[in-house]
Amino acid sequence: MPSWLILVIIGVVLVILGFSGVGTFLLWIGIAVLVISLILALAGGRRRV
Repeated sequence: MPSWLILVIIGVVLVILGFSGVGTFLLWIGIAVLVISLILALAGGRRRV
């Protein structure tokens, strides 16, 4: 499983359980990792062509 997906899932569970500070932090970290990996994948794909 990708690391961003694990962070987002854990963040959602923590928000539901009431740990909103830690949960939202993990959600933002997971989203940031997802966006960065997408940008790197697009940049790497363009270099190969």
